[in-house]
Amino acid sequence: MLTKRAFFHHCAFCVAGAYSLEAFSRDGVEVGKQSNFTKLVPAAEVEGSALTQYNQMLKQAADKNALAPDNHPQVLRLRSISKRLIPYSYEWNPRAKDWAWQVNLIGSDQINAFCMPGGKIAFYNGILSKLELTDDEVAMVMGHEIAHALREHARERMGKSMATSTLSRIGGALASAYFGVDPRLTDAVAQQGANLLTLKFSREDESEADLVGMELAARAGYNPQAGVTLWQKMDAANKGAPPQWLSTHPSGSARIKDIQANLPKVNPLYQRAGKP
Repeated sequence: MLTKRAFFHHCAFCVAGAYSLEAFSRDGVEVGKQSNFTKLVPAAEVEGSALTQYNQMLKQAADKNALAPDNHPQVLRLRSISKRLIPYSYEWNPRAKDWAWQVNLIGSDQINAFCMPGGKIAFYNGILSKLELTDDEVAMVMGHEIAHALREHARERMGKSMATSTLSRIGGALASAYFGVDPRLTDAVAQQGANLLTLKFSREDESEADLVGMELAARAGYNPQAGVTLWQKMDAANKGAPPQWLSTHPSGSARIKDIQANLPKVNPLYQRAGKP
């Protein structure tokens, strides 16, 4: 999500086997492999929980007359953009082919958007109206949020929290969980995962989502340079935000610098794709 987030610190015992820092080379951006912490939590359970919470959110919005109808111009716009992005998601996560993708608009002034596990996307009207986003900028936001789901950052956060809180209880079973989820951890998903709408991500997660999202947008024919203008608008809308070292969220200037450094990797993808 684009709001500020805190992240869970993991235990020293888990560090050695949990991260793979090896990056893979390909046509586009380069990011590290997914954390093995994701293996601690069944993907199907995370996605099932996300669907339940997403449906609850839609119902609450509908009860308040805050859920935009299917024929709303902005809903049609968002869904049109998503249809261009989604086919390029499959390379990043094969499970995405089987996700029942949804895109909805919530009538709220919040500058926010998210994509829950399993492809459940929501935009708040505030991010569209207050920032006056172009289609290219919407694609950058949507690509970023989709990237969180593809890279399973929520599942990773839950796995880290679970490993930390259950280490003393499960002992040696944790090691075997890297090769198959320990059944004793299953019930902990509900306890540790709880609210996926407000689950917090780390700076690393956010930076990775920026890059993957930028590539998705470029492949779909949206100008990746929009990542720069997007974060300029976000910075202007968030005056008074704490400096980067006080926040788990990368600063807008840091994100812009990172996006600009990676533009040469995605501009050829955009040029080949053509305008939508």
